Amino acid sequence: MSIRRVEAIPVSYKEPNDFNSVRHLCLVRIEDSSGHVGWGEAVTMWEEATIATANIITGMESLILDLDAVKNNEIIDKLIDHVWWYGYKGGIAGFAISAIDIALWDLKGKIENKSVLELIGGPVNDKLPVIASGHAHLESIDDLAQEAAGWVSEGVHGMKVGFGKKGESHLGFEHERDLEYVRKVRDAIGEDKKFMIDLGWIIKWDVQTAIDRAKSFEEYDIDWLEEPLGDWNPDGYKRLKESTSIRMGYGEKEWDMRGYNQILSTGTVDVVGFDPGRSQGITGFIKLVRELENLDLQANAHAWSSSIVTAASLAVSFSTHVCKVFEFKPLPNPIQNEFVEEPIEHEDGWVQPLTAPGLGIQVQEKFVESIRY
Repeated sequence: MSIRRVEAIPVSYKEPNDFNSVRHLCLVRIEDSSGHVGWGEAVTMWEEATIATANIITGMESLILDLDAVKNNEIIDKLIDHVWWYGYKGGIAGFAISAIDIALWDLKGKIENKSVLELIGGPVNDKLPVIASGHAHLESIDDLAQEAAGWVSEGVHGMKVGFGKKGESHLGFEHERDLEYVRKVRDAIGEDKKFMIDLGWIIKWDVQTAIDRAKSFEEYDIDWLEEPLGDWNPDGYKRLKESTSIRMGYGEKEWDMRGYNQILSTGTVDVVGFDPGRSQGITGFIKLVRELENLDLQANAHAWSSSIVTAASLAVSFSTHVCKVFEFKPLPNPIQNEFVEEPIEHEDGWVQPLTAPGLGIQVQEKFVESIRY
């Protein structure tokens, strides 16, 4: 089956889990000569990045038209080689390649009538524990604690909360307020639930501040701190790891294995974040988890966008023992609940692998058109 059409689709939507902020994605729709369609996604976040990514995908169409759709790895290698000048290590070209890669895997699965998970080796687990992944928006700590308790209801195994996000919570800036939040949330969700904290981009802790926060959080059994010192600070992370028992998570801002190998070489990361909509798609995620299997480290999918990246992340997460949990947004949102015919859901806090051909989802094209630029 040869590739007949490649279409870039920039979209925007309001995200209830992000204080109803407008968020942006660049989708890609690839159709083959038999009428099969594969869907991919780049988590571009901002309008200018989304438009630029759409332009690059459109420009790449001529490079892959008429190629054999099932030879997806060869196609991605060709695109990576093509962007040697303007896409070295990633950037906007990395977004475009990620979206195309996911779409090609989806397309290949539909052509061969196999799920992506089957194509990459099959599951090592029959289910994965779900954690809620949300942002703290409310002003009152008591209200935030009550909200957290709701997030982990229905069997959900824990939560990851974003500090420094939009809204009135003002978390990540004052030691005593942060500590009060952690204490009250731990009381509200119970001792048996996982509890992770993700530090937003606007929070700029120095090393001593991060050490002080981490040590004060230790008694509340925090599973990991995500990006407490940002995306790259090897000396700082070394000092922080030596000062606390809490594990460190970062990495989701990297573009390819060169970036991930640089992080891994420092020995300062315990939980490595990955977003298929940014870092060479499903192919990139597979490369990372194979390396982490050798190092006995944990991977964690950043699946905080549409059902496309959720499905892609699920496929790889089920294929390896290094993915221990899976994140779900706690509030219903259009890019998950209206985007596909059957939303990806958990049951009593557990998510099952998707078994339908390709990514295992049916994108609602009318809904896509409703949010298209």
